[in-house]
Amino acid sequence: MIRILLVDDEQLVRSGIRGLLALREDFEVAGEAAGGEEAVTMARQLGGRP
Repeated sequence: MIRILLVDDEQLVRSGIRGLLALREDFEVAGEAAGGEEAVTMARQLGGRP
C-alpha cells in the first residue's frame, strides 16, 4: 500500500486527484493539505520524518 499526502491550494484539484487515486487499490490518500506548512504538520502527525 502506498500512502499519499495530497497537497495543492485548490480544493477542486485535490478532489480530482483523490478521485483518480481511488481507482487504484494500491494507493491510499492519508490526508490533504492546502499548502506547504500545513503539509509538513500533517506529514509529521501521520508518521512522516520530523
